Amino acid sequence: MEGAAILLLLLLAGPGVGGTWRPPKGKCPLSCSCSKDSALCEGSPDLPESFSPTLLSLSLVRTGVAQLKAGSFLRVPSLHLLLFASNSFSVIEDDAFAGLSHLQYLFIEDNEIGSISKNALRGLRSLTHLSLANNHLETLPRFLFRGLETLTHVDLRGNPFQCDCRVLWLLQWIPTVNASVGSGACAGPAALAHMQLHHLDPKTFKCRAIELSWFQTVGESALGVEAFSYQGEPHVVLAQPFAGRCLILTWDYSLQRFRQEEELSAPSVVSCKPLVLGPRLFVLAARLWGGSQLWARPGPDLRLAPLQALAPRRLLRPNDAELLWLDGQPCFVVADASKAGSTTLLCRDGPGFYPRQSLHAWHRDTDAEALELDGRPHLLLASASQRPVLFHWFGGRFERRTDIPEAEDVYATRHFQASGDVFLCLTRYIGDSMVMRWDGSMFRLLQQLPSRGAHVFQPLLIARDQLAILGSDFAFSQVFRLEPDRGLLEPLQELGPPALVAPRAFAHITMVGRRFLFAACFKGPTQIYQHHELDLSA
Repeated sequence: MEGAAILLLLLLAGPGVGGTWRPPKGKCPLSCSCSKDSALCEGSPDLPESFSPTLLSLSLVRTGVAQLKAGSFLRVPSLHLLLFASNSFSVIEDDAFAGLSHLQYLFIEDNEIGSISKNALRGLRSLTHLSLANNHLETLPRFLFRGLETLTHVDLRGNPFQCDCRVLWLLQWIPTVNASVGSGACAGPAALAHMQLHHLDPKTFKCRAIELSWFQTVGESALGVEAFSYQGEPHVVLAQPFAGRCLILTWDYSLQRFRQEEELSAPSVVSCKPLVLGPRLFVLAARLWGGSQLWARPGPDLRLAPLQALAPRRLLRPNDAELLWLDGQPCFVVADASKAGSTTLLCRDGPGFYPRQSLHAWHRDTDAEALELDGRPHLLLASASQRPVLFHWFGGRFERRTDIPEAEDVYATRHFQASGDVFLCLTRYIGDSMVMRWDGSMFRLLQQLPSRGAHVFQPLLIARDQLAILGSDFAFSQVFRLEPDRGLLEPLQELGPPALVAPRAFAHITMVGRRFLFAACFKGPTQIYQHHELDLSA
């Protein structure tokens, strides 16, 4: 109030103010003191339109104005200074100061204002001094000062600001504006009470949230789901054992939904693994009974057709298939869960894929995961009979390197990378699922998560978020997010409704700027969720 009063006195003492001019009858409200260029009003004045349109300064003190509505000062466009002090109004509406293109000084101090509309200051292109000091403001709307490039002084002191996500934009704005800002202190939350706003670090505010909401259902149950891009268009392939097919989905731009593009016959299929080589599309269909097959589409205008039966004497009961590149060549590894068969590495040779190496025979492997460690290809195999075993590529074949300690009864393994580290998500049906981190020689336990009835613990990088989804046959599936500061997975949300029924695999795909999560379920339909980003500071 002190700074405003000084500026007001300076204006009142300026040239042309001290003459003997009197306003015409009815032009100066009863409770106002008027000179040629200024008016000082107390009590309950008439509306501002009763003032002279050539007025340069106006001070409203302890008036009965209940609120500042849009266009309140359209009849006094020449104002250079406007002051409100000790008034009872609580709201300033959008465009309250419309028409005041010459206003340089605006002081709104010691009032009961608790709310300012986001466009309240719109059009004040000449404003240099703004004071909102000593009101009841807990926050300010985002972009309140947009378009006020002429500001040189801003005073926000004396307001009970709640220093949560709503003030983040203000903290980011203060160091960028070419003006001195008196920002005041926090009234809450308790941990930040009395702390000066300019001492807060915007980087410590967690104001971005994400949400996965239901989008679409695909009717048949599925054991696996894979996303891939073919001819510049994203696609998804579902392994549907009860329907006996690999189902390929694409985006319908007119309906704005996913639709079936093609299917290939694959009774008792457990995994449909796509591989794109230029115009050619291959799909490996790993089947429990009747032999695994490789299908091929020679070009974009053709349909998929059977190309080759894959290692019929070795792959007796496949449980998982993964794609990996070795020495510049594409290969598949198929984990076999039978006692008589063996996990097999198949690499491209001429027109087809043929066995390159048998791995881990007699161990009834349940899952395979290809990853890179120390710049070399590695392969991790999980089985029902022992701890997961890590192989590394050496001399044109996979050699056993180590196993995963303290990791019994692991059903499946998946890896992800964050901040230069490699992490593993190990799924356990009985006991706690685990997160492990590579220390340069072995994987060490980092975190345990309760997971009774889990068959899948799958990490996914969606936009900027490293997520991991823990699917359960007996409870809601849980979504976790990696918190970079702690390096741990923190609970984010339960996935649903609709609830997932025995989820077995997850995949995400980006389509026309929208991000989707597919959840393949063994005892229910595949569900598709959409990933939304929420800005809590807006």
